[in-house]
Amino acid sequence: MRWIMEILTIRQYDQAVIELGQNDPIMNKLINVISDLEVTMRPDFFRSLVRSMIGQQISVQAADAIFGRLDVLLDKRITAESVNGATDEQLRAIGLSRRKVTYLRDLAAKVGRGDVSLEQLHDLDNETIIKQLTSIKGIGKWTAEMFLIFSLARMNVLAVDDIGIQRGAKWLYGVDQSERRNLLIEKKPIWSPHLTIASFYLWEVVHLDFERKFASIDDI
Repeated sequence: MRWIMEILTIRQYDQAVIELGQNDPIMNKLINVISDLEVTMRPDFFRSLVRSMIGQQISVQAADAIFGRLDVLLDKRITAESVNGATDEQLRAIGLSRRKVTYLRDLAAKVGRGDVSLEQLHDLDNETIIKQLTSIKGIGKWTAEMFLIFSLARMNVLAVDDIGIQRGAKWLYGVDQSERRNLLIEKKPIWSPHLTIASFYLWEVVHLDFERKFASIDDI
């Protein structure tokens, strides 16, 4: 694996990917079909959390539009200081709901006061990071897990409540929808310590529309 700037490259013949495939032959079929992956990361911690907050319960397109307007409003410097410097009226005018303005204010306040030290997160374990981040209004466990993956590049994270991962697993292993979350829990010790890599490959099932195009991995 190589992480250059904002792109994480996962190669089919990386040792971690090989080990994942050896531990799970069905996952290995998916790896062989998809081969290498390039994942866009979010190394700017504050910006990453703001983007996640904005994206809650709205479409990706709407979130991208609002985030773009926020970027313009704050001169492409999305920081605790710049958020604090914007008025509620300005934030509402770019499309943020009152609730999300409250979330951004709480994030900016806690980062500004040092209640949450983003610079020190690299040194903490996953559970401690999740505990710190979920103390901020509007950040739940899923958002914290996405931060671990896409901002800290932690390689052993599985967000069992992520719908995309659940959909990928349902298709790959041919289970009923009611069983897909439990399947992920059962697979956790099999995929560990490469849970994040498994997640990337399952997300790719959805991105490549395999669910619609193919009845199963054996049909590809």
